[in-house]
Amino acid sequence: MTKKLYFEDAYLREFSARIQERLFQEGRPAVVLDQTGFYPESGGQPADRGTLDGAGVIHVFEDGERIVHLLDRELAGKEEVRGVLDWDRRFDHMQQHTGQHVLSQCFVEVLGAETRSFHLGDGVSTLEIGSGEISEANLDKVETRANEVVFSNREVRTYFVPPERIGSVPLRKPPKKEGTIRVVEVDGFDYSACGGTHCRRTGEIGLIKIIRWDRIRNNLRFEFLCGRRAWRDYRDKNRSLLEISRKFSVHEKDAAAAVEKTIQETRQSRKRLKQLQETLAGFEAGEMIGKEPGPLVQRVWTDKTAEEVKLLALHIVRRAERAVLFALRGDERDHFIFASSGKMPLDLRGLVPVVLERAKGKGGGGPTLVEIVVEKGADLEAILAAAADYLALKRSGQPNRNG
Repeated sequence: MTKKLYFEDAYLREFSARIQERLFQEGRPAVVLDQTGFYPESGGQPADRGTLDGAGVIHVFEDGERIVHLLDRELAGKEEVRGVLDWDRRFDHMQQHTGQHVLSQCFVEVLGAETRSFHLGDGVSTLEIGSGEISEANLDKVETRANEVVFSNREVRTYFVPPERIGSVPLRKPPKKEGTIRVVEVDGFDYSACGGTHCRRTGEIGLIKIIRWDRIRNNLRFEFLCGRRAWRDYRDKNRSLLEISRKFSVHEKDAAAAVEKTIQETRQSRKRLKQLQETLAGFEAGEMIGKEPGPLVQRVWTDKTAEEVKLLALHIVRRAERAVLFALRGDERDHFIFASSGKMPLDLRGLVPVVLERAKGKGGGGPTLVEIVVEKGADLEAILAAAADYLALKRSGQPNRNG
């Protein structure tokens, strides 16, 4: 059985221990110690990390009464080792986990809703609350109440309660296991059965901030940040807001309105641009139909976008009984756009293998419209010539000998 030093002192950063067992887990060396300050992954809280005599502790987990420390290398010839915790990681977990207890009780106070699950992630933590709806006003109440508890700097105590005394503790929710339980008490505010590591006082949690929420399994899931995470999030978002306000030459409080105005103007501009592109494509289509009296319009483009080329092709086949074979040289990839009038007895899907036999790419479509994207470097003119030969043979009813 491994003695759990983190229960006695969550602020312990270094400790000595004796190796009781050496083993391999998940293809890596591992040890079991007679005592440890490393918290094993449990109850939604990730495991601690750090070193044992310089060997990296990459994971810690419980195996019955043992606590297994997964290492990045073997501790050959060692009997007694010195453990050093990654304190920044440990204290971050203490802030997030203690903050979760405060938030969970706030949701009970404001919504009468219990916590269904908790996950402490590397970047953000989540709470799933047993409620289907929450208003912005109530969300503000939850967050305000949580930070009032932080600012009041209440004592956080941990202690073990035997089974016969559990009924005397006003637990927020019944314990999941029988027997002696460990209680984490936020003085006069919250009582929870929990085996995690926590701050000594709520003031150490730092700011508690809910950053977003959504619905899941008929419950509400909240993402939140505490302490240093909340500070870093505020710093980064404030920098972004300042940069946006500078670009729009407005005060920070007017940045959202400036962005919304620009979005609306951009939408109007895109709508107008599309109208102009339609008009231009109509003119160009008429011009190309006049210059190409035959049934086939063929060209390689270098000064248009794929969308513009497609629009032009569709205008041509809508206005005349033509087949269009267009290729486009792009910056990263090349495109083929083939179209035909519905009056022509052609199925352009047969052109896909003609192209893909000569260039690496993918594409497809229907009988009257095919789009293919290929890697750069292919001879677009030669491929268009092969496609034209294929269509000529199909129109004449002869078998295809091309490719």
